[in-house]
Amino acid sequence: MIVILKIGTPEPQVKTVCDEIERLGFRPHVIVGEERTVIACIGHEKKKKDLYDLQSLDGVESLVPISKPYKLASKETKKGASVVKVEGGVEIGGKSLCVMAGPCSVESEKQIIETALAVKQAGAHMLRGGAFKPRTSPYDFQGLEETGLKYLAKARKESGLPIITEIVNPEDVALVEKYSDVLQVGARNVQNFALLKELGKCSKPVFLKRGLSSTIKEWLLSAEYILAGGNPNVILCERGIRTFETSTRNTLDLNAVPVLKDQTHLPVICDPSHGTGNWIYVIPMALASIAAGADGVMIEVHPKPEEALSDGGQSLTFKRFAELMAKLKALAPVLGRTV
Repeated sequence: MIVILKIGTPEPQVKTVCDEIERLGFRPHVIVGEERTVIACIGHEKKKKDLYDLQSLDGVESLVPISKPYKLASKETKKGASVVKVEGGVEIGGKSLCVMAGPCSVESEKQIIETALAVKQAGAHMLRGGAFKPRTSPYDFQGLEETGLKYLAKARKESGLPIITEIVNPEDVALVEKYSDVLQVGARNVQNFALLKELGKCSKPVFLKRGLSSTIKEWLLSAEYILAGGNPNVILCERGIRTFETSTRNTLDLNAVPVLKDQTHLPVICDPSHGTGNWIYVIPMALASIAAGADGVMIEVHPKPEEALSDGGQSLTFKRFAELMAKLKALAPVLGRTV
């Protein structure tokens, strides 16, 4: 249920409404818009009818039921697009596209700094790199963990790029938040609800990748866990889903982009590196992602993909990444965007 307040409702009346919502067994979530304030009532659907008593309170204009199970992520709660602000002046979800680039795994200090400087020169806005790597095989490289986070921090200092890196365990949230500007939830953890609840308490933006077989509804309900925990800064990432097709690692579901734009106010990024699993297809699918309406792309870039400890086959070289950036800069104005 959404409580729509009258224009100019004073703060004491807003608090009175919130107090009454809590008394009825719901949690109020205040959303301040340009013209008016609305309050989302978070709680069990079976008690929703009790909320109609709020109509008698001063300052309440109307009540609007929300049909979607993901209340805070839905456009029924917030009509306009959300823009997530990241340290360093980067914005995700506005007119300007956001390009995140870097290696799948942080392998050494030299490797990550070299990559950071190269992608920055080509025009990237953020540096990606995994310090914690959940891998299908227990024998694959699992990441450098805190040492990798320290290397990322040095790369940020050298390049000026904010960093995004993956969080795997709930108990590591404080550690990763200490070093990172955006915390990434990988496809394997999209329904790790203990982790999502912890991320709802943190102050940094969360980058939520789609699960290998997640429906859009399931994905948005995972985002709801973070939003309901109090963290409004959630970014969605379409990274490909598992289908019957074997020509590519996954199937990058570009249908999801306009569907998400229709159903949620959260910004949407596409990851054509994981979506295809082959560097040959990364550039065309990155361009297609932007054409479909994505707010940016996440691209794997490595100085020597043939020597990468993980996902070298889907990583672009520095030269190829520069070619992608040139094409994105040419495409963006056609779509009313900037890079």
